[in-house]
Amino acid sequence: MAKLRVHCFSGTLDGFSAGPDQDLANPVGVGGLAVFGWQFATRTHQQLSGHQTAGAESGATGVDDGFVKRGFEGIGAWIIGRNMFGPVRGPWPDESWKGWWGETPPYHVPVFVLTHHAREPIEMKGGTTFHFVTDGIHAALERAMEAAGGKDVRLGGGASTIREYLRAGLVDEMHTVVSPVMLGKGERLWDGLDLVAAGYECSGKVAGENATHYFMRRTASGR
Repeated sequence: MAKLRVHCFSGTLDGFSAGPDQDLANPVGVGGLAVFGWQFATRTHQQLSGHQTAGAESGATGVDDGFVKRGFEGIGAWIIGRNMFGPVRGPWPDESWKGWWGETPPYHVPVFVLTHHAREPIEMKGGTTFHFVTDGIHAALERAMEAAGGKDVRLGGGASTIREYLRAGLVDEMHTVVSPVMLGKGERLWDGLDLVAAGYECSGKVAGENATHYFMRRTASGR
């Protein structure tokens, strides 16, 4: 059965998954890029982000790289929140903003963006099409599962989007990463959640080269 999975969702030692004050210059808030330093260092990330020159290979291989790579295997669609798509708030002023990732985003499958403001789908190079869903998390999951064609759906974030799906008990497996940095302020993932009551348990832990990886799965209906 197809699953809803979270992969490589990173946080700091003091519990923040993004910095404050997201804008064009700070895609994950002020200081927030440090949360993902472990991921940026991997070969898989550099390949997907287009930061390698033709014919050359750069970036670290190993435990961290393996987890980044695994997060794209068997995925037929993504769900992301509007803040992950971009810094634009409220009604769309025009059709110019098409995400942070340039003409060829790293997804290569349909991506369903949760929003309160309708917009026509955007077809990008490399197989990514952004679809904008205005009728809630369940509708987005239903559409993503249908588009995935039997493959799993990856829930990309940000933190508020993942919290919604966790509260609803819809996340089947979750991989979180603790980076050895601190932000002091920003957005927290776990605030207001009772994961035990929702039926989740920790299923493992692995130390990577530059971060520690934790795994969680939903095993029961909760208390």
